[in-house]
Amino acid sequence: MSRIRVPAGGKLQMLGATIDALTMEQAVERCELAIESGQPLRQMSVNTAKLVALQDDAAMREAMAGCGLVTADGQGVVWAARLLGARLPQRVAGIDLMHRLLGVANEKGYRVYILGARREVLDVALKRIRNRYPQLILIGSRDGYFEPSETADVCEEIRAVRPDILFIAMSSPKKEHFLGECVSETEVPFAMGVGGAVDIIAGLTRRAPPLLQRLGLEWAYRLAQEPRRLAPRYLSTNVRFAWMLLRALFTGHASAVAGEASDGRIA
Repeated sequence: MSRIRVPAGGKLQMLGATIDALTMEQAVERCELAIESGQPLRQMSVNTAKLVALQDDAAMREAMAGCGLVTADGQGVVWAARLLGARLPQRVAGIDLMHRLLGVANEKGYRVYILGARREVLDVALKRIRNRYPQLILIGSRDGYFEPSETADVCEEIRAVRPDILFIAMSSPKKEHFLGECVSETEVPFAMGVGGAVDIIAGLTRRAPPLLQRLGLEWAYRLAQEPRRLAPRYLSTNVRFAWMLLRALFTGHASAVAGEASDGRIA
């Protein structure tokens, strides 16, 4: 397979997703530009599980198509790109991007709203965030446990306080669906899904040590913490992702190309 050249700041299309080939610094700059300009930007982080989910979830594909910034959250995505003949400059993990943006907001006075997690967990996380970023303007927060019938009220609550940054700390695919279907109603300049980041900040779950992160073994660390809940899901997802990757490698079908976004599934 020939090597695919992705221009700096360009896009890489692989396995049904179009990913921005950016460093962490470049991603932060894109987010800041959106906040300063007021031009809405939605960010989505992609790991191997999400690449699998995209094959069957039309709403998630639509949400991704509406995101102006899509980054490689998992090391497995970076390695898969290399196997398919392309190179992403680095992994841009969602929780790391969240912390970078909290730091920027702390310095520049951007208003932050956090949506998601259980209320008691969110309260602990907010206290720790305030301790770490003492000048941060936390303009509002809400737990992520609300009925679909309450969605419009949640959006109005967010819109009313006019945040610059919205972090959506809900599980997949709920956060992606909210990002794609509801965030425009909030009129927030920048929004991103951060999944379980609030649980990690609150100390409810632990993040893998840096070495395991570099080795792409965060999933194994999480599995060790919650084997009964995660084992069936990881087994199914990992097997299917391996099959998708093998098909792309050996059939030469639309594996990794520089180009425009596609919402199609693997044939």
